[in-house]
Amino acid sequence: MSEFVSICEVGPRDGLQIAKTRMSTDDKVAWIKSLAAAGLPEIEVGSYVPARVIPQLSDTPEIVSRVLAEVPGLVVQALAPNLRGAQNAYHAGVHKISMPISISEGHSKANLNRSTADSIEVMRAVMDWMKAQDRHVPIIVGGSTAFGCSIDGVVTTAQTVAMCKGLVGAGVEHIMLADTVGYAHPAQVREVVRAVREEIGSALYGLHLHDTCGLGIANALAGLEEGIRAFDSCLAGLGGCPYAPGASGNVVTEDLVFMLESMGFTTGIDIPKLLASRDVLHAGLPDEAMHGQMPKAGLPPTFRKAA
Repeated sequence: MSEFVSICEVGPRDGLQIAKTRMSTDDKVAWIKSLAAAGLPEIEVGSYVPARVIPQLSDTPEIVSRVLAEVPGLVVQALAPNLRGAQNAYHAGVHKISMPISISEGHSKANLNRSTADSIEVMRAVMDWMKAQDRHVPIIVGGSTAFGCSIDGVVTTAQTVAMCKGLVGAGVEHIMLADTVGYAHPAQVREVVRAVREEIGSALYGLHLHDTCGLGIANALAGLEEGIRAFDSCLAGLGGCPYAPGASGNVVTEDLVFMLESMGFTTGIDIPKLLASRDVLHAGLPDEAMHGQMPKAGLPPTFRKAA
């Protein structure tokens, strides 16, 4: 068997949060079902933030309820910005909770209205609360702006390592390094991944990459070569952070899966069905631009799926 690489599809959350138009709840559920039918094992289906903050995701409680009931076997993940959000996600029955923190102070203030030091204390409270619950739900902490920030500019490797060390000290078990604004390059990805892993070991969980400068896939490959085996991605490359000026879409799920499967890794994802999911997305969000090189070119006749 080929080595498995885990893909979490973040389209229904990150992909939709800055969409120009709002996708209906029924269309979102249809899209999530099509993604699950394509073999996506894990999907971030929404965000427990106030509706006034991100109205595109205000139907997250209904989405979570319907998906849990209608898509058995899918690992359902939702984002929460704070303890209250994590509690709401937990009680809704999600299987995983993603929680963003920022490495840079500017983005932390803009996105979460708190300092990076305060974020560590928030995560300490969340992890302490989770330990007291009957059902354990993994919390994946996304280290936003780990490779650069459109507000503060350069984010040093030392800053990222220090924040990750602080989070682990607060009880965090899984950290996803996020290139929130898509400024990273492959050499930087290798440097940061190595430095963070040296400090926190297996608590380094994966990479969340964006394609602002066209290096999303190259950065994924660099991470892969450094041993990363978990990635976030988004169908059609939608998405971006509303509080990170200049941020654009996520690394494209279709391109990432094609690269991985072509290299001999296995993802459990059926590429033709994944491409068909683009039609479902387009039907529910017809005015949004869709990205991806492999979908434009078509699946090459030379492609052989990993066994």
